[in-house]
Amino acid sequence: MKKKNPLDEELERIDAEKEAPSLLLHSCCAPCSSYVLEYLSSHFRITVFYYNPNIYPSEEYEFRAAEQARFIGELPVKYPVSYIEGAYETDRFYDLAKGLEDAPERGERCHKCYRLRLEETAKLAAEKHFDYFTTTLSISPMKDADVLNAIGGELASQYGVKYLFSDFKKKNGYLRSTELSKEYGMYRQNYCGCVYSMRKEE
Repeated sequence: MKKKNPLDEELERIDAEKEAPSLLLHSCCAPCSSYVLEYLSSHFRITVFYYNPNIYPSEEYEFRAAEQARFIGELPVKYPVSYIEGAYETDRFYDLAKGLEDAPERGERCHKCYRLRLEETAKLAAEKHFDYFTTTLSISPMKDADVLNAIGGELASQYGVKYLFSDFKKKNGYLRSTELSKEYGMYRQNYCGCVYSMRKEE
């Protein structure tokens, strides 16, 4: 018998409960959130947390934030989805990137950026008494789900909020996100978000 992945097991356990738990979902952009929200919104009461101080330039940040809010308003869901936009604290990202400007994608700079955004999510989840927190980042083929889950697990212990371990690329998650992006006429950026990833694509 094929072993179920940890996310499927957790969702089965959740669905056996009388009330859907709350989930603070960090999102990097609307396209990456599309499949994740479609998949999880029948199991959780979700609040999307758009916290991405890495995004460059500011016009790109604002456009992605607007697309995120628009998509949430249009997606049909079982449980209502709320939206919180975090502070656009670019200095925090540039401080952590110092000395790592030339690091490769998926390397140490990216790992520090994962932690920055996940820690802000965990902190808010604890403050607002959410049952779980997680991120859409693992849906991207460019993001390392093992690293994200390791960071999430550490922060769960630190802040006392459950982390939803996941790799949203599985079950054709990334493919479904591209389909939903087309269906909803979403803007899909051609770089991760930061100025360093933009330069790589030039």
